[in-house]
Amino acid sequence: MKNTKNFLVMVVLSTLIMTSCVPHRKFTDIQTKQEACEAENKQLRAQVESFETRMNEFDSKYNVAERKIDALKSDTAVMGNSLRILRKQYDKINALNDELLNKTASLHAGSEQENRNLMAELETVRVALQKKEDSLNDLETALNAKEDELQDREEKLRSLKQMIAQKDSAMQALRNSVSRALLGFEGKGITVEKRNGRVYVSMEAQLLFATGSTEIDQRGKQAVIDLARAIQGNDDLHIMVEGHTDTDEFNRTTYPRNNWDLSVLRATSVIKLMTENSEIDPDLLTAAGRSQYHPVSTDKSKNRRIEVVLSPKLDELLEVIQADHESED
Repeated sequence: MKNTKNFLVMVVLSTLIMTSCVPHRKFTDIQTKQEACEAENKQLRAQVESFETRMNEFDSKYNVAERKIDALKSDTAVMGNSLRILRKQYDKINALNDELLNKTASLHAGSEQENRNLMAELETVRVALQKKEDSLNDLETALNAKEDELQDREEKLRSLKQMIAQKDSAMQALRNSVSRALLGFEGKGITVEKRNGRVYVSMEAQLLFATGSTEIDQRGKQAVIDLARAIQGNDDLHIMVEGHTDTDEFNRTTYPRNNWDLSVLRATSVIKLMTENSEIDPDLLTAAGRSQYHPVSTDKSKNRRIEVVLSPKLDELLEVIQADHESED
C-alpha cells in the first residue's frame, strides 16, 4: 500500500512540473489526464481497499486453514502411522492370502491330478472287469456248450456201455454155451475161457493132429464139429482160428515146409471142417498162422495148439465212436 501512495505522489508532482512548463492547451490536456488519473487512482484505491479487505479475509482464512492444516497434519501423521500399521497388517494378510491361495491351488491341482489318476485307475479296472465279464460270458457259453456236449457224451457213453454190456453178456452166454458143448472133452486138452471181452477156445494139437500132419484125427473132428455147431447162428461174431506150433525145427522139401506153413494149414483145416459141418457164415471166419512165436507155456505140448478166438462185432460201437470223433473235428 505504501508503494502505491508514493507512486501517486510522484505522478502528481510530475503533473505539476509539466503543467508549469507547458502551454495552456497542453495544460488542459494534462489536467484532463490528471483528472482521469485521479479517477483511475480513486478507482485503484477502491480496488486496493477491496483487495486489502479481501487480503485480510484471506489472512484470516489462511490462519484458520493453517490451523486446520496443522490439525490435519497431526491427524495425517496419526492416520499415516495407522495406515502404515494397517498396510503391514494388509501385507501380512495379503501374503497369508497368497499362501492360502497357492496352497488351495496346489491342493486343487493335486486333487484334480489325484482325481484323474483315480479315474484312470477306475477306467482300467472297468475295462479289466469288462474283459473278465466278457471272458466269463464266453466261458459260460463254452461251459454250457461243454455241458451239452458232456451230456451228449454221457448219453453216448451210457449207450456204449449198454452195448458193451450186452455184448459182454452175449459173450458170457456164448462161453457158457461152448463150455456145455465141449463138456465131453473136459480134461482132454480143451479149455474155454473168457477174457478181455472175447472167448478163447484152446485145443491142444495132440487132440487134433498127428505129429507134423495137417489132417484132423477122427477123435478131434467131433470136438471141432461140436464147437462149430455151438457157435453157429451167432452172426454178431468174428471168428479167428489160429494155428500155433512149438519151437522144434520143421523143415521139409514138400509142403508144409516149416512151422509157418504148418500153423496156417492146420488153421485152414479146422475152418474147412467147421464150415462143412455147420451153418457158420464163412465171412465170419479168418485163418491165421502164428508159428512158434506166441507160446503160452514152457511145456511144448501146450504150445502146439489151435486157438479159436470168438470176438464180438464192434462195428456199431466203432460207428458211434467214429461219429463222435468226427463231430469233435
